Amino acid sequence: MIISVEGLTHNYGSRTALSAVSFQVNAGEIFGLLGPNGSGKSTLFRILSTMMSPASGRATVAGYDVNTKPDEVRRHIGVVFQSHSLDKKLTVEENLRGQGHLFGLSGAELKRRTGEVMTRLGLANRKSDLVDTLSGGLRRRVEVAKALLHAPQVLLMDEPSTGLDPGARRELWQYIEELRKDHGVTVLLTSHILDEAERCDRLLLLHEGRVVAEGTPAELKSRIGGDVVVLEMSDPESAALQIAARFGAQARVVDGVLRVEIANGHRFIAEVVEAFPGSIRSVALHKPTLEDVFLDETGVSIGQ
Repeated sequence: MIISVEGLTHNYGSRTALSAVSFQVNAGEIFGLLGPNGSGKSTLFRILSTMMSPASGRATVAGYDVNTKPDEVRRHIGVVFQSHSLDKKLTVEENLRGQGHLFGLSGAELKRRTGEVMTRLGLANRKSDLVDTLSGGLRRRVEVAKALLHAPQVLLMDEPSTGLDPGARRELWQYIEELRKDHGVTVLLTSHILDEAERCDRLLLLHEGRVVAEGTPAELKSRIGGDVVVLEMSDPESAALQIAARFGAQARVVDGVLRVEIANGHRFIAEVVEAFPGSIRSVALHKPTLEDVFLDETGVSIGQ
């Protein structure tokens, strides 16, 4: 295991940010921490990147304890923060050289590594451009290049798609997947974006500092049998009770609409429309998503 977390707990005063969180990440895996704001993702990210120490529990990265051997951990990780860390008044190459100096690189070795990461991330022809002139997608690539300059085993990324349009997001993920495939880099990232989470090998779902589920995206969605039917009704609370009694289906009111998990959703729609004449304003049917899994486990939307 390249990352091992055992019983991590952390509090901010009376508020629990992490409560006995445990998981492991395999080498060469893309592992996602998924949850809404306040779920504990950022606290966990800060602990793994050695920016803070947990109140209790243990975490190791590349075999080194983040609390007792932080310097060793830093030699083996690259970190891409949610907020930008580039100097906009310097060129791409100058930003990378400055990062290299922080890791003790210089001379021919620094030049070689700078050239390698710029080529790997498609930045070689932009090396003399001021960062201030780059698009959001290109700036994110420079952030990743900085994190990879010292050839880390693990890349930690905090909300990597923040501020990117869909095209730039797809491009960034192409590079992430190439890093894993061609260079064996392990990637751990935090996210609240569902389509981004779908691209991870495995996910840890967090809510209010606790682990609510873990597995591949397919495994998590398989927890919900059949289809998900969403109904806008005049009295969803009353309808939920009647549907549960009549159809034996799990019915839940979320944000004023009724969600029903049931096999053969298309048949259920015909039956429920007949059972509630004039009460249904709209109907939608979809296959289970990670949002549905999170709702099932926590009772709230991942966007809350």
